[in-house]
Amino acid sequence: MSLRSARWAALACLPLLLAGCGGAVRVDPPAPEGAAAAACKALGGRLPRTLDGVERVESTPASPYVAVWGQARIALRCGVTRPVTMAATDEVPEINGVAWFNDPVRPALFTAIGRQAYVEVTISREHVPGNVLVDLSEPIKAALPQTG
Repeated sequence: MSLRSARWAALACLPLLLAGCGGAVRVDPPAPEGAAAAACKALGGRLPRTLDGVERVESTPASPYVAVWGQARIALRCGVTRPVTMAATDEVPEINGVAWFNDPVRPALFTAIGRQAYVEVTISREHVPGNVLVDLSEPIKAALPQTG
């Protein structure tokens, strides 16, 4: 199987890995500390109830650092570690004032960088990443100060 085929296979399975069989959706929460934890909690209160046409649902285990929309069609984790595949020389596009790193190994994974905490967003193929990232940029800017 080629690398490209493997990527698409992983992408196609992503919703199945994140989604449960009903009820709360299982997403492993990160464990930020200090100022990053406080900023991520503030972000949780600013996130939209609806994102790209899908409603926010509960996740398990319950965490102030996780938000899920549409049975894990879109999942956000705040306070994750720096993306390991991101190089210092990577050019990262900015959407509404937030820099978003798109992982070349996991094309459905976007990480907001240059903020008090890293925010990871997984977006299934049913959604347009640009729409989702535009809608998440304002709450991220409001809750997570830029780092220097």
